[in-house]
Amino acid sequence: MEDHDAIDALSALAQTSRLSVFRLLVQAGPEGLPALEIARRLHIVPSTLSGHLAILKRAGILTATRRQREIHYKADLACMNALMEFLLSDCCNGQIDDCRGALPSFWPKAAAEADPSPDG
Repeated sequence: MEDHDAIDALSALAQTSRLSVFRLLVQAGPEGLPALEIARRLHIVPSTLSGHLAILKRAGILTATRRQREIHYKADLACMNALMEFLLSDCCNGQIDDCRGALPSFWPKAAAEADPSPDG
């Protein structure tokens, strides 16, 4: 991920409604949700939501698929993983032992593998 891509993604998420949309779609999983359902659940006027969805889609955070007359949106987790990797790529100067506190939040399996203790 390039700097400008990370800036676009972070800028798109730096607004309350857009962050709520992204979090809702992460919870919804791979099926995503139709735009009107997103509007209903988050109590956002559909015309306003349309602008937010466009910004998130343009930043690469969401994907959209037309299903008959509805557009279904879903979180692009590959994009989010790339963003997290970009943000943490220089974490602790490459010393994974120094990053144990951060790893469980993002990669529980990697944190367990990095911890050689029997209870870890």
